[in-house]
Amino acid sequence: MKNFKSTVFTSAIASISLLFGAAAFAADKPTVLLVHGAFAESSSWNGVVAELQQQGYPVVAVANPLRSVKTDAAYLADIVAQTQGPVLLVGHSYGGSVISNVTADASKIKALVYVAAFAPAQGENIAELSGRYPGGTLGPALAAPVVLKDGNKDLYIQQDKFGAQFAADVPAAEAALMAATQRPVTEAALHEASGIPAWKTIPSWAIYGTADKNIPAAAMKFMAKRAGAKRIVEVEDASHVVMTSNPKQVAGLIIEAAEATAK
Repeated sequence: MKNFKSTVFTSAIASISLLFGAAAFAADKPTVLLVHGAFAESSSWNGVVAELQQQGYPVVAVANPLRSVKTDAAYLADIVAQTQGPVLLVGHSYGGSVISNVTADASKIKALVYVAAFAPAQGENIAELSGRYPGGTLGPALAAPVVLKDGNKDLYIQQDKFGAQFAADVPAAEAALMAATQRPVTEAALHEASGIPAWKTIPSWAIYGTADKNIPAAAMKFMAKRAGAKRIVEVEDASHVVMTSNPKQVAGLIIEAAEATAK
């Protein structure tokens, strides 16, 4: 019995040491806030989360409301304000517009990382930006909108077209699950004018796939260059969910941004 108690005590001490060790390891690292876009949800970041956690980064995959750019950015700002220490904001697709419009204390936000994402300038909207360059095929893939009581409309991608449109480089079974669990965005959010962009004052990085059918690669390259991205990574033949199909490359760029902006 004595040996059993001793073993339990030793195991408990070891567990506590591991916990405090992990906390100490993460103490000098920013918290990475991952913001999904339209037609996705938080689990689309699972591969990236695993990679970052292995490197000791605290991570939160934010449940983006997808209601309007202004209110979604305000929601994210609340999370930023209540997160201890510095943060990195990572936005996918529509989530790029959200991180661009955060008005939280800029001293806490060390970097912005755009992952197959919009980086609008003031006054621009997603609908206009997505059609500025040829190659986007989202329109015909959308299902009939769900009309809401307030007159707004929720948009979804047709499930049988989701894989080819959104996640062509993801295994078919996984793409089918993503299609069934997709989160809708309001039509109004896609036409809402962006405010003064955070990338004007916060350093940014960008990564996207060359086979993206939601946002043409040319559009993302233009926005990333305009935002003064420190590095732009093009992933050959990657789809719109480059973070799901290529999590190591996305996580690697996030870590690069974190290390480049560390004190």
